[in-house]
Amino acid sequence: MSEQPLVHATNLVKVYQDGSYVPVRALGGVDFRVEAGEFTAIAGPSGSGKTTLLNLIGSLDAPTEGRIEVAGQDLSLLTRKGRADFRLNNLGFIFQSHNLIPVLTAAENAEFSLLLQGVPTGERRRRVLSEFADLGIEEGLTRRRPAKLSGGQQQRVAIARALVSRPKLILADEPTASLDSKTGARLLDKMRDLNERTGITFLFSTHDPMVIDRARRLVVLRDGLIASDETRN
Repeated sequence: MSEQPLVHATNLVKVYQDGSYVPVRALGGVDFRVEAGEFTAIAGPSGSGKTTLLNLIGSLDAPTEGRIEVAGQDLSLLTRKGRADFRLNNLGFIFQSHNLIPVLTAAENAEFSLLLQGVPTGERRRRVLSEFADLGIEEGLTRRRPAKLSGGQQQRVAIARALVSRPKLILADEPTASLDSKTGARLLDKMRDLNERTGITFLFSTHDPMVIDRARRLVVLRDGLIASDETRN
């Protein structure tokens, strides 16, 4: 392993308060590292802490205890704006709930991070249309807003949005949940090819056997702790 992993989490604890104010321990002291270039799946039953771990790594939430470094940056040292800038320039997200902006078209949603990065209009559009073509998004859908797209179409737009900026790390929470098996397999094969060609690191939270089968490393969480960690060829 390299001296400087892309993700280095130490003794991560996350405690939530539920509606009755009873503390819920989502993570119970997790030590976790991801090397640059990995294609890794985090699996486990519902409530095992998979999404919580991804949210902490993505600086969308903060741990109750412990420390996380991503790309050499201690996330606890960042201001709110600093975290937003860090996410923009280093991370890509694929959410189960899509998180598309309702007032923007499919193309505008996909190019939004590039717009914030200052990428010129022509280059933004070229990259987005290329990703859309690879993901099977028809040209006629580019000007539709999310409400006029199916769940699967929205998910593919969200995936294109994560891929276009070629981030260091893509965090994908159940990325195939809204897709039929054929589209899901095509998408996963594209992401694995992109991982091999460019070295972009992928970290999935998933129940999907297709994702688990393609992962080169499988980490299983149970009750907020790592139950197993297997590296494949």
